[in-house]
Amino acid sequence: MQNTELFIKRVKMDNWTAALLTGVACIVGYLVVRVKKINSLRQAEEKIKRARNRRDESLQRAEQAVLRYKQSHPTTDSAFILTLSLSELTQQLNEGLLRPEDVLYSYMEKTLAVNKKLNCCTEILLESLDQLTTVGSNKDGLLYGVPVSVKENITFKNHDCSCGVVINLDQPAEKDSVLVQVLKKQGAIPFVRTNLPQALLNYDCSNPIYGQTVNPHNPQKTSGGSSGGEGALIGGGGSLLGIGTDIGGSIRIPASFCGICGFKPTAGRLSLQGLRPIYRGQKSVSSSPGPMARDVDSLALCMQALLCDHMFSLDPTVPPLPFNMEIYRSSRPLRIGYLESNGYTHPSPSMARGVREVKALLEQAGHTLVPYCPLKMDQTIPELFLKGVFADGATTLLQKLEGGPVDPCLEPQVFPCGFPKWLKKTISFLLKPLWKQHAAVEVLSADDAWSRMKDYIQETIAHWRSCNIDVLLCPVTGPAYNFLYCGKLLTAASYTMLYNLLTFPAGVVTVSTVTTKDEEELKNYKGCYQDMWDKLFKEAVTGGEGLPVAVQCVALPWQDELCLHFMKEVEQLVKESKK
Repeated sequence: MQNTELFIKRVKMDNWTAALLTGVACIVGYLVVRVKKINSLRQAEEKIKRARNRRDESLQRAEQAVLRYKQSHPTTDSAFILTLSLSELTQQLNEGLLRPEDVLYSYMEKTLAVNKKLNCCTEILLESLDQLTTVGSNKDGLLYGVPVSVKENITFKNHDCSCGVVINLDQPAEKDSVLVQVLKKQGAIPFVRTNLPQALLNYDCSNPIYGQTVNPHNPQKTSGGSSGGEGALIGGGGSLLGIGTDIGGSIRIPASFCGICGFKPTAGRLSLQGLRPIYRGQKSVSSSPGPMARDVDSLALCMQALLCDHMFSLDPTVPPLPFNMEIYRSSRPLRIGYLESNGYTHPSPSMARGVREVKALLEQAGHTLVPYCPLKMDQTIPELFLKGVFADGATTLLQKLEGGPVDPCLEPQVFPCGFPKWLKKTISFLLKPLWKQHAAVEVLSADDAWSRMKDYIQETIAHWRSCNIDVLLCPVTGPAYNFLYCGKLLTAASYTMLYNLLTFPAGVVTVSTVTTKDEEELKNYKGCYQDMWDKLFKEAVTGGEGLPVAVQCVALPWQDELCLHFMKEVEQLVKESKK
């Protein structure tokens, strides 16, 4: 510093010289930052390339293994195996009519074919082939010999758990998650990991590492997210049972978009150990792992298998509540609340029609249906849910995305997160006339938000009981969106977000498909607020003729079996109505 001062005095710099040196310093500083960013992006590209190479290698080796097996076992009837329901498959495996290797190779072959069309897999678990030699030791397991697909954010020993974020690559897990350990103990064979959106906080299914997953019913539509790889793979026939996770509809929305069944249990019912979150320590809105499958019986069997002593032993924080089969198989009439609209996001015509048609079937079957309206939705979604998830102002999210590309599906959410608070408030004020769904938002402290959340849960339970209902029938977001709308329409997932906030168990059952009449009615869609979000939602679901339509079934916390029973009743009544 002294040498610098002497130098300045010695040359007697004038103002022009000082300005020139300042300018040079700024340019040098900019170049240093720029070089660092370029190096960081180059490192990210190299990480992505390695991850893609690992995926491609696993796919190629799986193809070779399938080919060798088919050549040595030409009589294996894969087509027949793929038609079996999970219940039928487990029965044939237990009776020795089918062998686990025949089933695994049949589903592996189908998965490889589906992945080529939908880009739904992040890697084939080649160790599943080795598991065939030991699976006989778990022959008494409820899922003996069943191939299971698993979402990429659930840890497997020696495999990355990227969550679609570059910074998480090249960090293989040291051990299996609790759920994977329990699946293996029950005789299941986890054989493939499935795609998800970058950072999980989106209900599309695209990331810069593995790309965009598309819908099995229309490749011009998204599969949904964040468990979109599972939804696409199961909907495309490549898996009959998968494990996803759900923090705002991440199981239920892909189930709706892809025409399958999905179940989000009560928060805390299944172990979270080994599930990699983006927001570690975020407890305002809990994530829930859960099953996804072709039918409700498969969901129930999976829950029964997971809710066992082995899980309770591995994770003592999980309440030791085994699956209550008596409640699931109950035949008593139900008192069912229902709603077509939550008053915050107006449903698409097919969403509302799905609820109306199921309501009529339930009434014909002897159940009692009563109107129900959720409380304070205009405050709850923007204030409690969104601020609960992004309680740190999205600081953690931005840190996770540093040094790597941001996926186009996430850009609309990430872009404003870097703004200073004063600018966010100013923009929010200026946009109120156009984005009325944010008009009720106010700034709350973390303590106040947490207190209001707990109060809201108790208010909702009291309201539920005042209506004297057992379960609730309501819409689920759908039909499947056009690409690049999910990031712009975060609050349109309000139908699913609410039950994460409340910690209620909730599941989705496919009941219909979008009709020509639905598309005609959509042309007159106005929404609840007639704002930009309502216009975007209309654009997002346009062109959905033939796509699946689903409904959502909900119960009070810890009444998971009752929720599944209600889902089964809906499924059965819809099936009978189509005969």
